[in-house]
Amino acid sequence: MTPPQRRRRHPQEQPPPEPVTEGGTAEGEGRQPERLYILAGAADGGERAPIDLVTLIVTSADPPPAATPEQQALLRLCQTPLSVAEISAYLGLPFSVVTMLITELLAAELVQARAPIVRQAVPDRSLLEAVMHGLQKL
Repeated sequence: MTPPQRRRRHPQEQPPPEPVTEGGTAEGEGRQPERLYILAGAADGGERAPIDLVTLIVTSADPPPAATPEQQALLRLCQTPLSVAEISAYLGLPFSVVTMLITELLAAELVQARAPIVRQAVPDRSLLEAVMHGLQKL
């Protein structure tokens, strides 16, 4: 049996870039970029919930019809606990925007924030001794 052969890609010539006009770039015309502050909503006083990258977020209610698409996506993602870093990656939004969205959802009591499980720095000595004695009996 022969291994599959790969075909070489031949570079195709790219058209020259269009010049920049006074009204903006030629590529950006016709597209309206969304600003991140539009996604995050109006910041009432700028207060954010004390959330870090490893805080676990879980949905506690169904998304209301008045929720923004980003909030609805966040609520659908968080049916099972997810960290804020994972939510940010899945939604493709910066951490700061995700924290603002989560702050709004926490205020509306649509999500719950949970601290991550903290492991002990030093393992329990009695547990280690029990494991050692069990291994010695084998």
